[in-house]
Amino acid sequence: MALEQIKLLCLDVDGVLTDGGISIDDAGHETKRFHVRDGAAMRMWSKLGLEIAVITGRNGMALRHRLRELGVRHVIAGSKEKGASFDALVAELGLAPSQVAMIGDDLPDLPILRRCGLPIAVRDASQEVLDLARFVTARAGGSGAVREAVEHILKAQGRWDEAVRHFDPEFGGGRA
Repeated sequence: MALEQIKLLCLDVDGVLTDGGISIDDAGHETKRFHVRDGAAMRMWSKLGLEIAVITGRNGMALRHRLRELGVRHVIAGSKEKGASFDALVAELGLAPSQVAMIGDDLPDLPILRRCGLPIAVRDASQEVLDLARFVTARAGGSGAVREAVEHILKAQGRWDEAVRHFDPEFGGGRA
């Protein structure tokens, strides 16, 4: 599988974009903690004309607020069968499953990880997810793992310097 073919980054939420913890206040409102570098990487990915999708079994306003802020257009929340949600999304976008990277952490992500071109696991994923992964992040979910995966893919595509120049137009690549 060539990383150069990846056009869609598909993400789980709890355990990937967050550390997997769910906070509920006394009024019953759910809150989530997101890593700022994951958000920057998602913006970077989108600025390069690549697609991002989130497929999650949960459905909460904290997530919707964050994804709206990041400009994520493809959000499937409350998915009862992630594999079917993935199939529908890929068909809607006119992509082949081989053009998709998926970052997952637990058993509900397995159907997508089996179908996609680049299955990615966060460091603290379940063993079943780790066994399927072709890339495992050094960082845990909610701790910049998405940023790490995006950097890995964009470097393989030869687009990392282009992505960084969205933040620093004078960036020339390479480190001293």
